[in-house]
Amino acid sequence: MTVLISRSPLTGEPVGEHPVHGPEEVRSAVDRGRAAARAWAACGWAGRRGRLLVWKRSLARRMDELAELIVAETGKPPADARAEVLLALVHLDWAARNARRVLGRRRVPSGPLACHQRALLCYRPLGVIGVIGPWNYPLYTPMGSVGHALAAGNAVVLKPSELTPGVGALLAATLADAVPDQPHLLQTVTGPGSTGEALVRSGADKIAFTGSPATARRVAAVCAERLTPLLAECGGKDAVLVDASADLDAAADATVWGALANAGQTCAGVERVYAVGPVHAALCERIVRRVRALRTGPGPDAAYGPLTLPAQLATVEGHVKDALAAGGRALHGGPESIAPPHAHPVVLVDVPEDSPAVREETFGPVVVVNAVRDLDEAVARANASAYALGAAVFTGSRRTGLAVAARLDSGAASVNSVLGFAAVPALPFGGSGASGHGRVHGAEGLRGFTAPQALTVRRFRPPVDLTSFTTPARRVDRAVAAGRWLHSRR
Repeated sequence: MTVLISRSPLTGEPVGEHPVHGPEEVRSAVDRGRAAARAWAACGWAGRRGRLLVWKRSLARRMDELAELIVAETGKPPADARAEVLLALVHLDWAARNARRVLGRRRVPSGPLACHQRALLCYRPLGVIGVIGPWNYPLYTPMGSVGHALAAGNAVVLKPSELTPGVGALLAATLADAVPDQPHLLQTVTGPGSTGEALVRSGADKIAFTGSPATARRVAAVCAERLTPLLAECGGKDAVLVDASADLDAAADATVWGALANAGQTCAGVERVYAVGPVHAALCERIVRRVRALRTGPGPDAAYGPLTLPAQLATVEGHVKDALAAGGRALHGGPESIAPPHAHPVVLVDVPEDSPAVREETFGPVVVVNAVRDLDEAVARANASAYALGAAVFTGSRRTGLAVAARLDSGAASVNSVLGFAAVPALPFGGSGASGHGRVHGAEGLRGFTAPQALTVRRFRPPVDLTSFTTPARRVDRAVAAGRWLHSRR
């Protein structure tokens, strides 16, 4: 049997061995998932909630075990890994506790024309959800789909990144241990991209994919063959807008964290900053001062770890070199900041808007801070991107901040903070354009793994039955005329 070996990005040493699942094994997992989904549906809302909360408590108790594996496979600091586990717990808890409220059957108004009908709306689980997870947040990101899909009544087949297969395998094992009466509810298939393709072609009832736009397009093309629904989260080029009235210390502190946390390997991380002219220099000075105070590179006290994907180092270096060649300036760092497997922080200014460092996802510890005339220009530049995932606005007026945020194309925005939405489980997360489509988290995330079903129950015979050939034509005409008169005046 072919074996997939995960390795530490810090040392290159093996972390674990996992089987490479081929198309037949993936289809078998989906078939087992269908039986599991039927048994899961029989548990009812209360049964599913109780079991998912048992699983959540088990994950909380095993936080150190999960975090240690995340550290081993990604290289991120232990504190970051534990925070990732905590975020996964928060979203799983919300999904388990709110699924019935969001998805349970409820009455909706019937309207005058159908007053003889009781109208009901319910949401039915789709069946088996195929989840393809990323390597940058190998637990938190897939849990946004896994937890909500399970809470909605589905079974899940998870294909983790080939860089972090152990985290996905451990996640499935924890559910099997915590809820032994529901076998095959969450299964993990491991392998390279071909295993992910096999999952997309397996007949799963929906695919939830996280990855690059280029890969998402290939996934979408395969999904189109079967009309398989697709939820795609494809990254971002998130902008921070800073007004003259903003608290510059708060804006600088948030920008540095948003740009450098997890070595910049965050889909909704900060990659662009647009500061109005009068405060641009002061903001840059504050950003650079904070960056210089950080300890980066190897060592347990580093602010962030290495780049998990070795090939990403070349992308980061290329963006920095191109920006400088195009007339940009480096206030901190430069091409020399690339020291495999690490990348030290880079702060750039005056970078042309058509530079890859501004247009394309860098996915590394690089931030571009450009000056603009006013917030109107900042909004225009922020929106002039193929990506539309997250954004942030810093201003002295919350009302102004909300008004500016409403003009941004991003799927999520924070006022006077960055990524404020990530820890709010009731809020949906997702974007548009090159950032993908569909939403995870919150009520929208739950509904995304269901099919709405409309129900009517006839309560009594209506005075004029428009759905019967026995109703005299003159009565139908009078009823239609009365409806026309009513709607022409309301």
